[in-house]
Amino acid sequence: MKRIATIQDFSCVGRCSLSVAVPIISAAGIECCGIPTAVLSNHTGFPTFYKKDLTDELFCISDKLSECGITFDAVYTGYLASAPQVDFAEEFIKKFRQKNTLVIVDPVMADDGELYSQITPDYAEKMRQLCALADVITPNITEACLLLGEDYIENPNEGDICTLLEKLVKTGAKNALITGVEQFEQFDKNGKIGAIAFDGAEFFGYFTEKIPLRCMGTGDIFASALTACLVNGNPLKTALQRAVTFVGKAVDCTYSDPERRFYGVNFESVLANSAELLK
Repeated sequence: MKRIATIQDFSCVGRCSLSVAVPIISAAGIECCGIPTAVLSNHTGFPTFYKKDLTDELFCISDKLSECGITFDAVYTGYLASAPQVDFAEEFIKKFRQKNTLVIVDPVMADDGELYSQITPDYAEKMRQLCALADVITPNITEACLLLGEDYIENPNEGDICTLLEKLVKTGAKNALITGVEQFEQFDKNGKIGAIAFDGAEFFGYFTEKIPLRCMGTGDIFASALTACLVNGNPLKTALQRAVTFVGKAVDCTYSDPERRFYGVNFESVLANSAELLK
C-alpha cells in the first residue's frame, strides 16, 4: 500500500486540514500519515477556539520516523502556522525524499488579497523556498502573487493567470496550478470555477459549475484529492479534472444543507460514491 505523509494542523471540529486529508486520502486506498503541526478544538471560523502549537514536537516526530526506517511515496504540506513550521517541512522533505517520492505543497497563507492572521512578513519568503522543492504547488491567486513578490491582481484575465504560472514554474516547482479561477474565455468555461495548471510545456484547466456558496476547507479538499490521484499514478491533467469534480460534488451537497455549511464542506456525503475518482 502506498503511503503519504501530510504536514498540517488538526481541528477536532470543523472540516479542514488533517480532518479532511486523512479520510479523503484513505478512501483512495492510500495510507495517510498525519504529521500534526497543531491541535485546535475547532476550526478558526468559530468565534473562539483553543490551539496547542506542536512546533517543538515536530523534529522529535521526524527523528523517530526516520529511526524506524519509515518511507513515504509522497509528502504533502498544507497550512503551516509559522515560519519555523515551514522550516520543519523543508527539512522533513529533504530527509524523507527518495527518487520517486512526490512532493505536493499547498502554500496556504492568504486569500482575497490578504494574508491570514498570524502569518508574519517573512513567511512568504520561507514558503517560496519550500515551493521550490515541490513537484506540484497549488496556490490560489493571492498566494501565487505573494510567492512571486508581486502585487495582488484583483480581477486577473487568462493572460495574467498563465503569466503567473510560467513564473511560478521558473522559481523551481516542476508543475504549478492556480485554484479558484473563474470565467476564462480561453477555456470556454464562463460562469464556472476551477483550476488552471502549467507543467512547463502546456497549460490546461478544468472547471465545474460555480455554486453561490463559500465555506472553509475547499482548498484542503482539492489538494488532498489531487494528491491522492497523483500518488495513485494519474497524470496531472487527469488528477486536476478529478479533484475539481470531487470538490464540485461536495460543494453541491453542502449547498443543500445550510445548517452544516459553517462546519465546512460536506465531503463525507459524496466520498463513498465518489471514491473511484481518487483512484
